Amino acid sequence: QVQLVESGGGLVQTGGSLILTCEGSGFHLPYYRVGWFRQAPGKEREAVGCIDGDGREYRGVPLYSDSVKSRFTISKDYTDNTLHLQLNGLKPNDTAVYYCSTDLVLNAGPGCYMAPRKYDRWGQGTQVTVSS
Repeated sequence: QVQLVESGGGLVQTGGSLILTCEGSGFHLPYYRVGWFRQAPGKEREAVGCIDGDGREYRGVPLYSDSVKSRFTISKDYTDNTLHLQLNGLKPNDTAVYYCSTDLVLNAGPGCYMAPRKYDRWGQGTQVTVSS
């Protein structure tokens, strides 16, 4: 059964750091295109970043939204079948539920999507709360 599970959220102070993990089961997650999104109460789901899958001539180039660029980093762990989202320099407006997602398309070509509608498999989310 294909499943995504996020973990690693929590409560941190402004300026703090967290590492979120997206674990795949039933498929080799690092080889697929993955998007990270977040949703704050009363707001629409927004893109944090994404990373493309692996192919013969490309491998895992991440993209980031302007609001998190230089603070957040996406990485892959082929051994544990996971992806990580490193969150540094956290701010109160980073408070949200964070989700990982995939379109489950293998050898999809380079590039990834920053639009939620492009992904059809989602985890349950993990809460990140940043106190001021």
